[in-house]
Amino acid sequence: MSRPPARDPYVTFRNPSVGRYLAGNVLATLGQQMQTVAVGWDLYERTHSAWALGLVGLMQVIPIIVFTLPSGQIVDRYDRRRVLMAANLVMALGSLGLAASSYWGAPISAIYASLFIFGSGRAFQGPSKQALLPLLVPTDQFTNAVTWNSGGWQAAAVLGPALGGKLLEWTHSPMPVYLTAAAAALTFFALAGTLRPRSQASPGRPTSWDGLLDGFVFVTRTKVLMAAITLDLFAVLLGGATTLLPVYAKDILHVGPDGYGWLLSAQAIGAVTMSIAIAHRAPFERAGRTLLWAVTGFGLATIVFGLSHSYALSFAMLLIAGALDSISVVIRLALAQLKTPDALRGRVSSVNSLFIGTSNELGGFESGAVASAFGPVVSVVAGGIGTIAVVAVVAVVWPEMVRLRRFDEGGGPEPT
Repeated sequence: MSRPPARDPYVTFRNPSVGRYLAGNVLATLGQQMQTVAVGWDLYERTHSAWALGLVGLMQVIPIIVFTLPSGQIVDRYDRRRVLMAANLVMALGSLGLAASSYWGAPISAIYASLFIFGSGRAFQGPSKQALLPLLVPTDQFTNAVTWNSGGWQAAAVLGPALGGKLLEWTHSPMPVYLTAAAAALTFFALAGTLRPRSQASPGRPTSWDGLLDGFVFVTRTKVLMAAITLDLFAVLLGGATTLLPVYAKDILHVGPDGYGWLLSAQAIGAVTMSIAIAHRAPFERAGRTLLWAVTGFGLATIVFGLSHSYALSFAMLLIAGALDSISVVIRLALAQLKTPDALRGRVSSVNSLFIGTSNELGGFESGAVASAFGPVVSVVAGGIGTIAVVAVVAVVWPEMVRLRRFDEGGGPEPT
């Protein structure tokens, strides 16, 4: 009997367009993560308020809610490269607004206004880059591309907070960090223009309200996809401790900007390590059960982090949470794109971005609000418990997820 062909874990990097896509995404993410450190530290230094940190998430989630659904239809009707380029340009303008606010000592409201502009660009960036990637690689290489894309994103998230913290420590000002974020977004803008997709989405039917809802209809009818998005939505909404890291760094763990930056990097370090491991292994044989266990572990790690007063233990729990989150991201993104027809990828990606984007930012708002009322420990621990409860609910409501096997080869339940 002949042996099956050896898997090439680095096949993604042999495609020049994908290489440029990954480079641009990594650089833009690097700048965004550096900016996150600067905004959080800047606001907490000026206000000493968990509520002010929570409002950072709210100011970025509003444009995601408003623009994400129209952006999905735009992505499906027009050149996805140009949409991605325009999105990065808007994000660069938001970062420049933050730099200007820092330079002139503008009021806090100017920071929130710049974050709103930045969030508007993100509302278009997410669906456009998610829907563009399947056009750059063959179907049988897509899971590998998603894995390396996720790993690259997480690698930038490792370096970004650490570099942001170092730059803050060296310059004692957030302005250089904001300018770096703007330059990174403009670099992705330039690289996106050089991409050569295999095809472009067909215009489909004219823009309409019904068209806006096509992505929602498809997601709700594809049970395993709905279950995966629900898991990620509530895990991030309830189980995220990132928003409160400035509070933990200053008031509980007693570390400075450098230590704060490494705490922000811890989840990404775990995620990068896991992404490399996933790229070198065979596809998940029981993808659904793997996803459920990964989110459960994420919730447990969050609980331990919330109770910890040790910097080493806190760092370790964030490391584990990041590794488990990487499994969730790879399964969810691959499932969403491989189960979706190309004509709907923009709208389904916009639904995915809406759920995940709002959960990230509303999760930050929720964490800040609960922490301001009951304290940061209660906020983080309760979120971890809630995450585990959501896993149990999903397993009961969508048993299709428990039975899901190798989705990359067409396995698992079909949309109903």
